[in-house]
Amino acid sequence: MRKWIMTTAIIGGISLSACGQADTTEEQPKQQHDMNHESMNHSSSEGAPDAVKKEKNPKFSVGSKVIMEAHHMPGMDGQQATVSGAYDTTVYSVTYTPTTGKKEPVKNHKWVIHEEIKKASPTSYKKGDKVTLTADHMEGMAGARATIDSAKKTTVYMVDYKDADGQMIKNHKWVTENELRAAH
Repeated sequence: MRKWIMTTAIIGGISLSACGQADTTEEQPKQQHDMNHESMNHSSSEGAPDAVKKEKNPKFSVGSKVIMEAHHMPGMDGQQATVSGAYDTTVYSVTYTPTTGKKEPVKNHKWVIHEEIKKASPTSYKKGDKVTLTADHMEGMAGARATIDSAKKTTVYMVDYKDADGQMIKNHKWVTENELRAAH
C-alpha cells in the first residue's frame, strides 16, 4: 500500500509539473526564456518600466524591420523582428539563482536594464556588484539576487517577432543595438 501511494504521488507530481510547462496556445504565447534557463517557455511581456527613458534618436526607430543577431533563445538568431521600443539606459548581463528553488544559477543572462534593479543606485553598476532584480522576463527572476557580469550604457530595444515554434512574441526584452541589423 505504501509503495502504491508513493508511486501515485510521484506520477501525480510529474504530471502536474508537465502541465505547468505545456500551457501554450495560439491565444496565449509562451513565456520568455534564456538559453541557460531550464524552462523553455516564453511569452509576450508588458511594456518597458515607467522609469526608463525613451531614446530620442535610435538607430532603429519604433516600427523598423530588423534582423536579430542574438542567441538569447533558440531560433532567435537571424529572425526578422519589428522594433516596439527603443530606450536609453545601462544594460547588464547577470548571473542569478532563480527564486523558484532551483539551485543552479542562470549564468550570463542577457539582458536586464538598470530600471529593472530594486532600489537602483543613481549611477550604473559594474562587474561584480550584487543587486536584486525586479525584472520578470523569466520565471524566478523577480526578487532574485544577482551578480553583474557586464555593464554597458547603450540603446536597448524591445522587439516583436515569431519564435522558432512560430509563436508571435510581443515586447521581447531586451536586444542591444549591436544585436540588430536593418532588414532589407
